[in-house]
Amino acid sequence: MEEIVFGIGITALAGALATVAGAAEDTESDIGSQGDPNSQVQLAPQMGYIHRIFNKAVAGEPPAYGLWVALGAGLAWAFMAMQINPILAIVLGSALAVFVQGVYATTAYLGRTASLAKFGQPVYIDILKSMTTVTMAHAFVAIFTTVAMCHLMIVALGHPFPLPLLGLVWGIALGAAGSATGNPFYGKERQYQEQKFGAGVPISASGNIVRYAEAGQRNSLDNGFFSAKLGGPASGICFGLIVFFELWRTVVFEELNVWGPVIVGIIVILIFAIIDRYIEVWARKNFGPYTAPEEASS
Repeated sequence: MEEIVFGIGITALAGALATVAGAAEDTESDIGSQGDPNSQVQLAPQMGYIHRIFNKAVAGEPPAYGLWVALGAGLAWAFMAMQINPILAIVLGSALAVFVQGVYATTAYLGRTASLAKFGQPVYIDILKSMTTVTMAHAFVAIFTTVAMCHLMIVALGHPFPLPLLGLVWGIALGAAGSATGNPFYGKERQYQEQKFGAGVPISASGNIVRYAEAGQRNSLDNGFFSAKLGGPASGICFGLIVFFELWRTVVFEELNVWGPVIVGIIVILIFAIIDRYIEVWARKNFGPYTAPEEASS
């Protein structure tokens, strides 16, 4: 019983770390225009819309964060093998991984923007200086919390995977959670505020992103402020629930039966599928498809 209570406590702590990681990952991704919205940022100058938004999509978020978290975890694992304190080792490993992320972000921004020179899109040095450091700061939080979570699984719960491999698996999961959950807020709600709510993005509006903020031209920090309120917390809750339910079912039901965690996992998936379907049907019945308002007859 004591082992189960201890395991649940570790599960809750791991879920809390995952929640912070998910929020930081989505905010970093939206500030850097990495993921789904980046295609419209890349397309904007070709459609005649010059902008000051950071454009750094290195790769899709799952493989990118799989690389960075695995790199941070591998370096931390090597430092711990050198008898360095685990906390210090994770900090050093995450910091070195963030430098790699910064190099990728810099070269991606310069390369992508240079390819748009014939469309009149300039390279803004102030954007490069300010946005790269901000994305690196958020990436450090995401990498550090994820690596710390993986180390906690190994030390406290006896996970059989080595730290670098566990970092790769959960890094991919972290990027997938941010891409699937957080990006719609930035890609649709923030980037296309000029479109009617529920209208989607018509072909004629492709690349016509919102380029002006409340005061002056918009840059990626404006997107970060927006994501930190909505998309970031949504991604954090998503990733935190994934980690919590994954560990919870193993800790509680593994002692009862070998197939216990598998059966409980299937039941949890079915419950969430039913809830998702109910919310979707409810939303469609109450809001329906977008339609143009009818003009009042004279």
